[in-house]
Amino acid sequence: METAVAPPTEPGTVVLSARGIRKHYRAPGGDIEVLRGVDLEVNRGTILAVLGASGAGKSTLLNILGTLDRADSGTLEVRGRRLDQLSARELAGFRATAMGFVFQFHHLLPEFTAVENVMMPLLIAGVEHEAARERAQRTLLDVGLAERWEHHPAELSGGEAQRVAVARALVAEPELILADEPSGNLDARNASALHDLLATLARERHQTFVVVTHSDTLAARADRVLTLAAGTLRPGATQD
Repeated sequence: METAVAPPTEPGTVVLSARGIRKHYRAPGGDIEVLRGVDLEVNRGTILAVLGASGAGKSTLLNILGTLDRADSGTLEVRGRRLDQLSARELAGFRATAMGFVFQFHHLLPEFTAVENVMMPLLIAGVEHEAARERAQRTLLDVGLAERWEHHPAELSGGEAQRVAVARALVAEPELILADEPSGNLDARNASALHDLLATLARERHQTFVVVTHSDTLAARADRVLTLAAGTLRPGATQD
């Protein structure tokens, strides 16, 4: 099946477009509508921060944008391609090359070194071993971990492990990176360093980030801030 990814777009053009995204869950007391017609556009080379109270549906929205979950209705486009119309197999192929994911906990494989963890997405995509290793090393260099390639996750600090997770998200050169509380498990110093890294990647490499966060300092580094409340996105860092 066709899973080829279009060439990178120019800075400032729309990478992600969502229209009328709705999602509900069944509950004992009746259905709960978490997302009520969310509309969103994100340009290349920008950081969008999504704030909101716990339980507002931020992670649900991020999972839908990343095609890890499906909306009940609405349209989703990445680089002009309608993702809500693709099969599960087509989505998996597209997701592997066009998107990167960073979570609050790094989820590194403990038995593998930093460079081996970063290589994984490339090896799964069929990239030859040596080429994958060279690309992984370059990406670790980009995130400031050139001297930690052969260390296992247990030998890394929390901040270093999260940088490895960022490198893993970047290694396939996706244009869109989705991050769920990426600094939520870090102390203030390491969180600040990670925020600086994301801002540098957006500015210098035109990476595009959608970040769900409770961090005011990360939101302050974003190009746009939206708050998810009552199932819709509102401008600014306001909450109910």
